[in-house]
Amino acid sequence: MKDTWKEAVHNQRIALAQILSTPLANVANRCEPVWGQRELLDRILTESIDTVPHCVFLYALDTRGIQISDNVSRTGLMPEHFGRDRSERPYMREGVPSWGFLLSDAYLSLRANRPSLTALQLVTRGEETLGYIGADFDLRDLPVTSEIYEESHDWRQIKGDPAIRGSVFQQCRIDSLMDMNIETALAIIEELIEDRGMFQSVIHFSSSRATIWFVDDPFRYRILDAEALSDPDICMLYPAREYPEDALIPKERIGSILRGMRQLRLADETLYLRAASINIFNGMISLTFSCDGTHYMSWQEFLDKDMSFWTGSAA
Repeated sequence: MKDTWKEAVHNQRIALAQILSTPLANVANRCEPVWGQRELLDRILTESIDTVPHCVFLYALDTRGIQISDNVSRTGLMPEHFGRDRSERPYMREGVPSWGFLLSDAYLSLRANRPSLTALQLVTRGEETLGYIGADFDLRDLPVTSEIYEESHDWRQIKGDPAIRGSVFQQCRIDSLMDMNIETALAIIEELIEDRGMFQSVIHFSSSRATIWFVDDPFRYRILDAEALSDPDICMLYPAREYPEDALIPKERIGSILRGMRQLRLADETLYLRAASINIFNGMISLTFSCDGTHYMSWQEFLDKDMSFWTGSAA
């Protein structure tokens, strides 16, 4: 089973902590003998900052969260931070674990309003807690220690606008231009997916358009309006392409998926499909209904459900 995004973040934080904890412990050990002496602390922090990977700022705090050193960066000292009260910052509100090292949750920095992390290392002298060594990190500077997060294929339902949900039974479907020509429109989309290199499409049934992406130009989307979706000649604009071998949706199931979407669009006048998407590489389908609720699921789950399931689920 794939990790949830929260589990993936937790694993990433563990890996970063393993990278950062030892260097900060070494800095704390060097600072302990001169604790409370601003100039000597600044000198040690300046000598040490290059030993802490990816660190933007290094500083010392007393037990109340008051800064007792300057901010030390790789370009020099920032004395205006001496005496700064950091006690209300997010990382100071987290409890430092018993082993003396904390890697904070991400937060927005005051200086640049960017996602950041702070590591705190406890400084002790015998049984006495002297304070903390703080190290700030810009999230974009930190390495990603695992493979890129892959979205879960588990079924998810997300509720939409409460105002739309509250009035759903006061509305009814009005035939869009796509509805009146839906067989042709879906046949064009099927052709583009199976034989013309289109790997993703968002089909807006209610507003009669499709937003589409092609493997030859994946970073730009194109829009097919109602006129284009009614004219098979549009397929001539896109060169023939072999269906990708690494696609998770089999080529022979594309037609069944699109026919299932058509059925959900036309089956009921009150609870009907407004928009749908398909991505052949991650194998996912999305369905947004007239109640503004959206379902995300794998293509297999979509084809496994019959109309009675969808009518009951939407209701």
